[in-house]
Amino acid sequence: MLRIRLQRRGRKKRPIHHIVVADNRKPRDGRIIEDLGRFDNVTPKNQLDLNRERALHWLKQGAQPTDTVRSIFKDEGIMYEMHLIRWGKSEEEIEEALAEWRERREEKEKEVPTRKERQQALLEAEEKEFQKQLKKKAEEAAKEKAKQEALASEEDDDEEKEAAAEAEEEAEVAEEEDQQEVEAKEESADEEVKEEETEEVEAEAQEEESDDESAEEEAEAKEGDTEEEEVEASDDEEEEDEDTEDTTDEEEESEAEVSTDMLAKEAIEHIENTPLDELEGFVPEDEDRVTVQRALDDKKENS
Repeated sequence: MLRIRLQRRGRKKRPIHHIVVADNRKPRDGRIIEDLGRFDNVTPKNQLDLNRERALHWLKQGAQPTDTVRSIFKDEGIMYEMHLIRWGKSEEEIEEALAEWRERREEKEKEVPTRKERQQALLEAEEKEFQKQLKKKAEEAAKEKAKQEALASEEDDDEEKEAAAEAEEEAEVAEEEDQQEVEAKEESADEEVKEEETEEVEAEAQEEESDDESAEEEAEAKEGDTEEEEVEASDDEEEEDEDTEDTTDEEEESEAEVSTDMLAKEAIEHIENTPLDELEGFVPEDEDRVTVQRALDDKKENS
């Protein structure tokens, strides 16, 4: 039994199929009876080079096309013409019927978008969705920033209140100490007045001792103030170091880029212009844009 089928030729990943007539008992790439043309399904338009007259001749001889070849013949109107021949139509009637059939097919092709148009529409839809997501992320970031600023302002107010309370407590303690010193001086003055007549020497010695004690208390108070200032300065330095570390961490995190932070066109250009070994991690798992995934797959196949 004769079969009209496709015979694979060409090279790896770039096949070209021959439309041949062969015995169905022969292998796919075996001996053929006649070569009817070429079919290239790699190109966008499915380029076809076919000897129409010889194809009709072998169909009249009883050769049976495979499903793929039958689909090709149907798109070219060969099966329709063969159907008209079997009905016994004249050549003029066949030509008129084929002309009408070709007009209807051209009208349908105009209505159906091409692969390039579908790809462009898909890219535009993905761009719109990506822009929407970027806008949503920006709004969420602005809300989070405003929330953090509000919390920071509340913390600053609390710190100011605590500092004011501490200052008031220190002032009260200082006033109490001053009062105690004044009372002590008054008591010592009364004692001195009473003992001036009898013990002038002892009074002078007591006055010297009281002066030494007051000097030591002032020195201790000054040392305590200097220690508090050093502690506050060290705390301020630690806070500045933490702020600088946070800013450096944020800068390092902002330097890392992934495809989800880019437009689809920018991500595709980056993939095309970057070596494959540097693209690891550029397209994350949550990347749902088909064009970006397809660009990465093409890059892997071509490398």
